[in-house]
Amino acid sequence: MLALAGQGIAEGSWLRAGRQTGGRGRMGRNWDSPAGNLHCSTLVRVRTDDPPAHSLALVAANAVHALVAPLCAGQARIKWPNDILVDGAKIAGILLERAGDAVVVGIGANVAGHPEGLDRPVTSLAAQGTAEADAGALLERLAEVFAHWLAVWRAQGIDPVRTHWLLNAHPPGTPMRIAQPDGTVIEGRFEALDLQGALILRLANGDARAIHAGDIHLI
Repeated sequence: MLALAGQGIAEGSWLRAGRQTGGRGRMGRNWDSPAGNLHCSTLVRVRTDDPPAHSLALVAANAVHALVAPLCAGQARIKWPNDILVDGAKIAGILLERAGDAVVVGIGANVAGHPEGLDRPVTSLAAQGTAEADAGALLERLAEVFAHWLAVWRAQGIDPVRTHWLLNAHPPGTPMRIAQPDGTVIEGRFEALDLQGALILRLANGDARAIHAGDIHLI
């Protein structure tokens, strides 16, 4: 999708791969992409009066949560900035990439299966009891809810998107460890999102710190 961004592809277009051989997540990690799972991307053309482009991660998280939560036996929650967990196990991830005015939102969701032997728990819709889920039908629903939240983001700003995100995310007080891009690791408790979508971490000494990027582990 990113390669097509400069060729005039329209906002709202979606691409779905039946299988990926070079899928990746945040921090350069590989994303296992077997057949039967949902691997897709869409494109948003950022306008001058839009909210900050990075806050599209909240839009995407709201949409993916709305897609998978009703289909899971366990409780689905959003983990900042872009994962969906079910009872602590990852079921979906989101990756944003930008080229000029185009932001590509890549989404991967475990539908028919999930990888084994990882250093973190993972799950799938099949493991959650939704054995008949179809990736193509799920994409149609995802496109609908993403369009809804994109329209809210564009017309009303970040605040209602952020408010809904907080209702479905790890609750305030959740302990977490954050590996920051410069390699430093800090621990604290989740407090909130600020008005720009940054995570507010409450440190052990009582200080609050805004986190704009990082790799989070719930502890």
